[in-house]
Amino acid sequence: MSAKRDYYEVLGVSKTSSTGEVKNQYRKLALKFHPDRNTSSDAPEHFKEISEAYAVLSDPKKKQVYDQYGHAGVDGRYTSDDIFQGARGDFSDIFGSRSGFESIFESIFGRGGGVGFSQQRGSDILYETSITLEDVLHGKKIEIDLRKQIKCDICYGSGCRPGTNKKTCATCNGQGQVQHRRNMGFASFVTTAPCSTCEGQGSIIETPCDECRGQGKKKGIKTVTFEIPPGIDSGDYTVPKEGNEIPGGINGDLIVRIRVQPHHQFNRDGKDIFYDQNISMVDAALGCKIVVPTLEGSEKIKIDSGCQPDTIIKLKGKGVSHINSRGKGDQFVRIVVNIPKKLNKHQKNLLDEFQKTSD
Repeated sequence: MSAKRDYYEVLGVSKTSSTGEVKNQYRKLALKFHPDRNTSSDAPEHFKEISEAYAVLSDPKKKQVYDQYGHAGVDGRYTSDDIFQGARGDFSDIFGSRSGFESIFESIFGRGGGVGFSQQRGSDILYETSITLEDVLHGKKIEIDLRKQIKCDICYGSGCRPGTNKKTCATCNGQGQVQHRRNMGFASFVTTAPCSTCEGQGSIIETPCDECRGQGKKKGIKTVTFEIPPGIDSGDYTVPKEGNEIPGGINGDLIVRIRVQPHHQFNRDGKDIFYDQNISMVDAALGCKIVVPTLEGSEKIKIDSGCQPDTIIKLKGKGVSHINSRGKGDQFVRIVVNIPKKLNKHQKNLLDEFQKTSD
């Protein structure tokens, strides 16, 4: 399971950057990770990431949604096609007609890849869960029974009754689209539109599957297992291709919305853990040895004599990890000195005597 990075971080721009600055930064990064120029194995994934970030931040409406709601707002409101459609002209302008623009995006995003191709994409599914601070320390394996659109197990997604096949559409000859030519004086105009006979599919199902009625998909339950990595924060994370399935298309994603529950003893700040330890004023004055809890058990610490309120003691390596950095943080123990609200006569006399001798 991978977390989507902040779009501004991906492009290296700020919320106040102009549209021109965003475009220039995208052009620079796109050329760096362009598959024709960069042969590293992770270049296509970087290219996809920066292209998606640009498609959102270059569109005022999508940018406004993202600024207000983050990835959850964009993913919940727009499909992949919606996200990339508006930026297609910019992509063509940046790469030019010689760069194989459509083939690049087709190979990286799949046919349809959000830039106007015919292949459809299944919708995303949102799943919400909460985890403990201990889960943040160790990570957690989650298994859920997800109700969603799945490929029909009778026709295996073809939509045809077993033993039959689809028939090539005679109207479009299997192309899924037809051209219309209109002559207007000395000029002629050609427009392309989805074939109305096969609804853009290029083929026709003459004998539909009885189970899915020719859809190739149906409502069902699939067991999905994914790992929550150690060091995770509250937020939305993506399990690729585990959303609603679509025959002949691209599966949607499973969006896992995680909330880290507050802990009854500890507070967390990034990789570090904070804990308040109460001691008496006598222990603070004389010093003592105490045992404090950690996420991994307990730890002995020494309180020096004359310890002052709000003294901080660091337990190195007793924090948690973070998915975007290496190593573990520390635990910081803040010493809280309790001052008694009521004293008996003997205690008052002892303190009076102490005060006299300390003058």
